Amino acid sequence: MLGIYISIFFILANILFICAIYSCIKLFPAAMQTVSKKIVQSRTNSTLVGVFTIILVFISAFVNMFACDTTSLASCVAEKLNTSAALVTPCLIRSLNVSAEGGLEICPSRGPSCPFPEYFSYSVLLTLLACSVFLQISSIGKLALMLLIQLVFLLLVEWPQVALFDNADLFVTSNAIDLNETSAQWSSFNETTNQCPFVVTKVSLRVMTPVILTVFVLALYLHAQQVESTARLDFLWKLQATEEKEEMEELQAYNRRLLHNILPKDVAAHFLARERRNDELYYQSCECVAVMFASISNFSEFYVELEANSEGVECLRLLNEIIADFDEIISEEKFRQLEKIKTIGSTYMAASGLNDSTYDRKGRSHITALADYAMRLREQMKYINEHSFNNFQMKIGLNIGPVVAGVIGARKPQYDIWGNTVNVASRMDSTGVPDRIQVTTDLHQVLTYKGYVLECRGVVKVKARTRILFFSIFIASRRFLGARAAVTVCHHQPPPPFQRSIFWCERKMKELRSVDSSMKKKIDEGREGKKGKKKHVLILTEYCAL
Repeated sequence: MLGIYISIFFILANILFICAIYSCIKLFPAAMQTVSKKIVQSRTNSTLVGVFTIILVFISAFVNMFACDTTSLASCVAEKLNTSAALVTPCLIRSLNVSAEGGLEICPSRGPSCPFPEYFSYSVLLTLLACSVFLQISSIGKLALMLLIQLVFLLLVEWPQVALFDNADLFVTSNAIDLNETSAQWSSFNETTNQCPFVVTKVSLRVMTPVILTVFVLALYLHAQQVESTARLDFLWKLQATEEKEEMEELQAYNRRLLHNILPKDVAAHFLARERRNDELYYQSCECVAVMFASISNFSEFYVELEANSEGVECLRLLNEIIADFDEIISEEKFRQLEKIKTIGSTYMAASGLNDSTYDRKGRSHITALADYAMRLREQMKYINEHSFNNFQMKIGLNIGPVVAGVIGARKPQYDIWGNTVNVASRMDSTGVPDRIQVTTDLHQVLTYKGYVLECRGVVKVKARTRILFFSIFIASRRFLGARAAVTVCHHQPPPPFQRSIFWCERKMKELRSVDSSMKKKIDEGREGKKGKKKHVLILTEYCAL
């Protein structure tokens, strides 16, 4: 029997060890890791291991019964006293036990007497209790397993091992008789003629054991159902919480995307990072920002309110598609330094270099990115005209310089930029030529050093308070000027190297005056000025082309 118990112990220890490997799986060989994963991650495998473990525990609970002496005490005493087994009463056993000097020695045991068979019943109860530990087994599976264990044990109690429980009942009843009686009183007791004067009421173990096991099985089944329903509710609550969390995260992501559509990412992060008062002003001074205004100059002629186009709705629908194409282009990776500011009617406003992540102090790549974007818009407008059978004309103005960026408004906040740089960029757009990109001298300097080729335009009247040199990009081409560095200062006073460009432009205007008399008149009027009218500063201009 000891060998059986040792074998069961080693098997259970190995099962526990292999299952425990899963929690620290990297410390053990690959074969053991594989076995542990197959047991823990598979519901079927874990259920089979649980059932096998319970069967081993059950075997260890009752296997010791087969080593006990199963001789019936009543039959043995009746045989020794030459009487019937029905006349062997607790009083007779008591009298024999008291009269004998060394106890009851009429029927010596041929093996262990096992006077307390309740021990086996309690061990089986522990086995049933072990069924509730394995949560992978369903409540129905646990009930079937516990009924099987109960049936097997009751068959043992009622059939091959029934003598153990009958002998225990007989001994317990005889020992319950008053022990203060003298030996003489018991020796005068005639077991054949007199009735036992003591009555002891006791429920037989053969009756108690099935009742106790049945009640225990029902209690454990109810407990298993409760655990299973609680686990199911926990799973459903966890699933619901996970779904609600995902919905909340999706809503937060949607709100964040919506906020990013209204505000730049760094500004949105500023407002999301901490609480702010509604009257708190957010602003940021930017050192060198490239600003672009792109307008469809003849869209007002295209827009008409007629019944055929749903009172102008179809015109707005086309404008929305055009602006959406511009938004899609600006969202490309190569234009990540650009930021859309707003749309004003059919005018599209964008800027680059508004924060540290997009501002390139040394290489000025944010400026060239805006120039490339402007040329890309012209190509997109040509594509739209070809496929919509329209003739939209686009004027684009670019400028660089310092600006102040900020958010205005507590409700429906509006991100915008302010400064003379923005005003000049707007003038570049309004005074520009259709299908051309017009830039200032400061931007001309950067683009020239970056390999862009520009053409001089001429003299244009612009309402302004300062004298500004500006350029316009004509040709959508670009060449690289080797290792030549791009050096620029964000102000409106051009550096010395550009005096040569101004002299060239003066020479170009002399040629224009000599060829075209109307151009000569405009240039002369611009230089002399007119009395009695508002001052218009005539700005010396150059046409510049990429």
